[in-house]
Amino acid sequence: MRTDYCGNIDASFIDQTVTINGWVNKRRDLGGVIFLDIRDREGIVQVVFDPDVEDVFATANSVRNEFCVSITGRVRARPDSQVNADMRTGAIEILGKGLEIFNKSAALPLDWNQENSEEQRLKYRYLDLRRPVMTERLVFRSKVTAAVRRFLEDQDFLDIETPILTKATPEGARDYLVPSRTHKGQFFALPQSPQLFKQLLMMSGMDKYYQIVKCFRDEDLRADRQPEFTQIDIETTFLDADGVMAITEKMIRELFQTMLNVDLGDFPQMTYADAMRLYGSDKPDLRNPLQIIDVAQIMSSVEFKVFSGPANDPKGRVAMLCVPGGASLSRKQLDEYANFVGIYGAKGLAWMKINDIAKGAEGVQSPIAKFLTPEVIEQLLAASGANDGDILLFGSDTYHVVTEALGALRLKVGNDFELNEGDWRPLWVVDFPMFEEFDGQYHALHHPFTAPRDMTPEQLAADPANALSNAYDMVLNGVELGGGSVRIHQQDMQATVFDILGISKEEAQSKFGFLLEALQYGTPPHAGLAFGLDRLVMLMTNATSIRDVMAFPKTTTAACPLTSAPGVANAEQLTELAIASIAKTDTDSE
Repeated sequence: MRTDYCGNIDASFIDQTVTINGWVNKRRDLGGVIFLDIRDREGIVQVVFDPDVEDVFATANSVRNEFCVSITGRVRARPDSQVNADMRTGAIEILGKGLEIFNKSAALPLDWNQENSEEQRLKYRYLDLRRPVMTERLVFRSKVTAAVRRFLEDQDFLDIETPILTKATPEGARDYLVPSRTHKGQFFALPQSPQLFKQLLMMSGMDKYYQIVKCFRDEDLRADRQPEFTQIDIETTFLDADGVMAITEKMIRELFQTMLNVDLGDFPQMTYADAMRLYGSDKPDLRNPLQIIDVAQIMSSVEFKVFSGPANDPKGRVAMLCVPGGASLSRKQLDEYANFVGIYGAKGLAWMKINDIAKGAEGVQSPIAKFLTPEVIEQLLAASGANDGDILLFGSDTYHVVTEALGALRLKVGNDFELNEGDWRPLWVVDFPMFEEFDGQYHALHHPFTAPRDMTPEQLAADPANALSNAYDMVLNGVELGGGSVRIHQQDMQATVFDILGISKEEAQSKFGFLLEALQYGTPPHAGLAFGLDRLVMLMTNATSIRDVMAFPKTTTAACPLTSAPGVANAEQLTELAIASIAKTDTDSE
């Protein structure tokens, strides 16, 4: 039906007769000559209809935007003055000789000349995807997945599917549940990841597994989250953390080289402790040169308790940011920054403008200067490396509040002052804590099957608070692309971890009994990693949300405006599933 895609018709087709199919992107009637821009997934080509061909011209005259058409014509060079160097097809046009209208189009509910609401875009997603930018993103995504498959299969990985209907998996989010018709009152869980099954595959001797797989998590949504998303899931046997990182780093490096002609170079490694100390985040954006500077030692002896209290508290932190050119900030802007850090629990934001660093304490302007001695101020200036016109922004509170608040503020001022350097800054974050403690109870920072780093079960039991996990996250431009770990492959270590987490033998058997049983039968050392495909494509295409690189995403309330899902099940289905639906009454809301 067609010679080639619209976007592929270039100067090599001159003087050839071609047939193209697609949609009318734009119609122009200029002095009796009709121009149609025809669009398909590969691009746009210009077609010209001359009134000399009367019957075809009459049909062309009836065509409007978004009509679906087939056109036959001869390719010719455009006049030099009309060449569009920004288009692949910009050097040619097609002289239309035949035109068939496959289908007319009603007026679109979306106006591509203005910003449509996301609700409207998702309701008419099949129309929204016609936009060239959306088409390009989905084509790009397809090429990324193809490149990933080629790379992994060249590395001897096997593509093996894992179940969708399964039991709960330990990824930390709420499960999506599916009621069973054949087992009344019982439920499947949709997988939050294939974690347990890929471990079983390693126990099975599959050696190297991968899957581009859907995962489901019923969690609070934001720009980089969806209730169903896609992972590039990888697991290996007889490889340590360095081995897994080497393979996956090579994959991402080759992917960027092939798709974007970008050389990411070797990825540096940074410990979790350094990432939190210097950048206030376990996924630091290294394009931003600002670092958090600890000043507790300087502030420990000041009389001002706002600073000296946290400075002398083992669980406190006093730190600052030095913002180049920040002395230009108005009081209103500083108040806005104070409100911003308040989101993260900070009670305020102290500041110090550097007007003349040579004058020391006399050269600064700050509401807190009166509480500090000249010696302390000079020590702060020396620690900051500040210059004239800079500003120091202080955080003083618990370690968690200061770290989180200054980490977020670092990113905000970096954007406000356009401090980012370079386009791409990857890194590995390693040496995560094994556990985090809330209300006297330990919780796995990753998941309960992550192995500790260089510890025996006895050493882990004796000092769980200071244990490091053998885990690793790949980070790019402040976005976690993927994370993984070396897994526990010995029964005594797994039992120790469960004991530390307060998981009883009965609970462990109920949730993970099949995995624990498998550990008895010669389980090999194994390790893996999972990438967020949607996040990866979002970054590579410069999209602002993963919803813009998914064909049919959900809204931030996990709804689908296109299909009106979720919906109400009919009574017969509910009866078969042994489920009763109880309508909410007025008294329920009181």
